[in-house]
Amino acid sequence: MTDNVDHSKRRLLLAATTAAGGVAAAGAGAPFVLSLMPSERAKAAGAPIEVDVSAVAPGTMISVEWQGKPVWIVHRSKEMLDMLAKHDEELADPTSSVPQQPEYCNNPTRSIKPEFLVVLGVCTHLGCSPTFRPEIAPADLGGNWAGGWFCPCHGSRFDLAARVFKGVPAPTNLIIPPHKYLSETRLLIGDDSKGNA
Repeated sequence: MTDNVDHSKRRLLLAATTAAGGVAAAGAGAPFVLSLMPSERAKAAGAPIEVDVSAVAPGTMISVEWQGKPVWIVHRSKEMLDMLAKHDEELADPTSSVPQQPEYCNNPTRSIKPEFLVVLGVCTHLGCSPTFRPEIAPADLGGNWAGGWFCPCHGSRFDLAARVFKGVPAPTNLIIPPHKYLSETRLLIGDDSKGNA
């Protein structure tokens, strides 16, 4: 029996089949490889956010979201700032010795600019979100209350520099996220590279 095989056709069919198989494997593998990469939403959740603080009136707070958590920006009035030094003896860490803030915020106001506090709105006890209580001496909070945050979950209290009071479940002051000023009224939360304005 004679072997009349056209080797050139065989090589052409083999090459075409290999190419088609390679394209199919790449097509099937691409979604798997892409699923291992972070989504645009996930990238955006960790990205720095820019906030205009020009409309935040003294004595008020706004809340923005960064990395899926609330960040509070409080425009402290002169009266609020004056009250900060009047209750140090009631605080667990009045000088912020536990590093819950960037070095540039390790000061009595825990801020870059004294009038603006930027703080992560998550209680350091169990992760609840405390309630902003800026009024001075509400009857239900007792003590030398000069305004701040009250956590309804377990009763932790924080002053207007986000420092924790003694005798509450929260072990440390609230966290100050990395941030910097891009201008007098523009704040960038999540990035503190190249210093602060």
